[in-house]
This record gives sequence, C-alpha cells and structure tokens, in this order.
Amino acid sequence: MDEDSRYEAVRSRDGRFDGEFFFAVATTGIYCRPSCPAMTPRQCNVRYFATAAAAQGAGFRACRRCRPDAVPGSAAWNVRADVVGRAMRLIGDGVIDREGVGGLAVRLGYSARQVQRQLTAEVGAGPVALARAQRAHTARVLLQTTGLPVTQIAFAAGFASVRQFNDTIREVYAATPSELRAAAPRTRHRRAAVPTAGIPLRLAHRGPYQVGPVFDLLQREAVPGVEEVSGAAGARTYRRTLRLPYGTGIVAVDERPGAPRTASGAHPGGWLEARLHLTDPRDLTTAVQRLRRLFDLDADPYAVDDRLGADPRLAPLVAARPGLRSPGAADPEEAALRALLEPAAAGELVRRYGKALDAPCGTLTHLFPEPAVVAGAEPEGPLGALAAALADGTVRLDPGADRDEAHRALLALPGLDAAAVAAIRTRALGDPDVAPPCAAAPDSWRPWRSYALHHLRAAKELEIR
Repeated sequence: MDEDSRYEAVRSRDGRFDGEFFFAVATTGIYCRPSCPAMTPRQCNVRYFATAAAAQGAGFRACRRCRPDAVPGSAAWNVRADVVGRAMRLIGDGVIDREGVGGLAVRLGYSARQVQRQLTAEVGAGPVALARAQRAHTARVLLQTTGLPVTQIAFAAGFASVRQFNDTIREVYAATPSELRAAAPRTRHRRAAVPTAGIPLRLAHRGPYQVGPVFDLLQREAVPGVEEVSGAAGARTYRRTLRLPYGTGIVAVDERPGAPRTASGAHPGGWLEARLHLTDPRDLTTAVQRLRRLFDLDADPYAVDDRLGADPRLAPLVAARPGLRSPGAADPEEAALRALLEPAAAGELVRRYGKALDAPCGTLTHLFPEPAVVAGAEPEGPLGALAAALADGTVRLDPGADRDEAHRALLALPGLDAAAVAAIRTRALGDPDVAPPCAAAPDSWRPWRSYALHHLRAAKELEIR
C-alpha cells in the first residue's frame, strides 16, 4: 500500500487493516490503528509504521480509545519464510525475554547484528524494541483484567525490574500502572479476574471467522487426558493442557465469538473468549501466542478469500464459508507426533508416557509426552524415528524454524510419506501455503493453498485426515 491507500484506510476507519500497519499523528504524539473512531487527522500530519514498536520508538504513545496494541498480528509474519518472518514469530513466542537477542540470533543462524539490521530495515524496530512493545501489551492486559499485584505483573510480563516496568508503561500509555488499572471498564470479567480464577482474555481476530469448523476439527482430533470439547454445537468450550517454558497451563476457549458493534454494519473483526490458568504467570505471552497459532487468529481473511474466491472451483466454497481458517498447533512437536496417530492411539500414548499434572482439572490430567520420552519408550517405526529427530534437533518445528529445511528433514525420515509431511507442515509449522497432497493445486491458489485444502475438506471434496 502506498501512503494515499493507507490514508484512505484511515479516513474510512477500515478495520481490515488493523495490525497490518499503524498510523501516528505528529500534532498529538499519538499512534492508532486504522479503524480508530477519533476524528480523522489531516494527511500531512500522519506518519505510518509497520509495527507498534516502531511507532513507540519514534516517540508516539498508544491511543487510549482504540488501543492499537490489542489488534491481531500482521498476517505477513505467518506467510513469510525469510529471516524477518521467522524472527517475528520467535519474538512473539517470547524468545527475547527467555534467551535474549543472542538466543534469537542463534536460532535463526545469523549474527545478532544481522538480525538487528534486517528487522530495523523491514519493520522499523529491532528485536529489543519489539519485545518491549509486547511486554507493555502483556502488562496492560494483566493490569486491566486481573487482580494480580503490580509487582507480580511486572515480572510476569517479562520486565527485568519494577522500575523498568513503570518507565515503559508511562512512556507507552502516558499513564502510571495504577492509572491504567483504574481506567479499565468494570465488567464482569474484571470482577471475576482474581488469580485463582485464571486470566480472562479476548483473543482478537480480523474479519469474519468461521469458528464452527475449527471447533469441529478440534473435537474430532481431541486426545483424552490432554484435550476436551464440551457443550452443544455453537456453544462449545475447548479446553487443553499446555507445556510452557516456565511451567504448565490449562486454557479454555469458548466457541461463541464476540464482535464489536458498528454503526455501518461492517465486520471489522471480533474475538474469542478465553481463560488461562498458569502455574507461572511469566508464561502468559507464550501461551497467548500459541493459542493464536492454534486458532489461526492472525490470518487475513480478506486476502485469502479474495484470492481463492477468484477460482471457479473454490468460489462457491469461499462464498459459503467466508473467513474459514487453517488451524495451527499449540505445541508443534506434539502436533507432529499426533499426525502419525489416531486420537485413541494418541490417548494411549498420553496414558502411558504423559506427565501427570500436579493439579488435574476434570478430564484434563496429563501433558502430552515430550519427544525424548516417546523416542525412548517407542523407538521403532515412523513414530520413534520422528520422536528421535525432534528430540535431537534433526527436525526443528519451533516458530523460527526454516519450513523448507524442516520439510526436507521430515521426508528423510523412514516411514513418513508426503501426506504426513504436508499435514505436519500445515499444522505444526503453520504454513499457509501447503499444497493438498492428493489433489491438483494450481499456482493461482498461492500463497493460500492450506486454506484451499480446508475449503475442499469442509465441502467433503477431500477425505478428512
């Protein structure tokens, strides 16, 4: 988009571009999302940024009306397979907070200086600034939705000290942490949000969202002990256990989506209601990002539907299900192992080798076994080969993994055919452009062939695997 196109999106308050870019107003010192309801500024006073971190780095503070830090992430980072896309996915997963810039660079196979240079050139901010913006957003969510003490929030959000936390919040939001908490709406979520009740979240998405097919898939694949889907269609709740860097978690996500009220009747997006129970609050950022990948919440349904809807075969399918998503995985290594197993067999694997939760919650009793445990217990066959490759790093499936390199490594393993590798690439690596292995996939579907596959499956034109 050129500047005139961006300004037209701002002038029309077009929610389709929320998270794709941010605009700042030189005369007010504030940056916003394109759909901000405030009075449209003059074009000569507007500046554009690829990320909230870049706007903050230029000295602008977040708008209190539109909360630009709460928008879905840019879909570009899921599509792009280059070092910048991989870096953005790793930063979103909290790698900077856990391993620093050096750890990020090692995972990407570049020097820290090269990573800094490429990110600054592409998105206007380096890895530290991007992580800082993410910490500020996490802190705001905790301040406004939980009753956690401010000191605990500071460290849970990833800040190294309370002073750093206070300074960042004042700089980004032009308010102290106490003022930010006091400004939160007194909703039922806020009243219920005590530490023992978990952390309530709204997982934002852009555009229409076909939530039913996602829950159908999760219900079909649910592994006993690790996952469950309860309730009637249209009002289901998905719950699962999570293995996280600092501890464990249990998440519940409701099927019934929320949506903002708009006078024009447009569909700028909405959210899924979720609640997280974490043994260590420092895992909040990582847990949220993994849920976003599982539910494909950072997708751009407008771009997907526009491309696939131009194909004569897919056009009626897209019209019937606008905003159909391509779900990813909450744990990529778990997803890879499960791609070789039926749910019942995966449940048996969990029963035998999964780690029991210290505090089981209903039918959720275990974490899915780690690859090293599976490799030691079931060393034979394709499952053992894949588990061993994941355990020793021969195959990497983390958010910063090189997808093509992982694809080649998977194909080299005994017993893994093209269909299994395609399933792993689609779900575990979150690749939006995996060709259906058993159907013709013209180049006109690119870069959204994974979504085409889901449309064909939803229409029962392909067998569900």
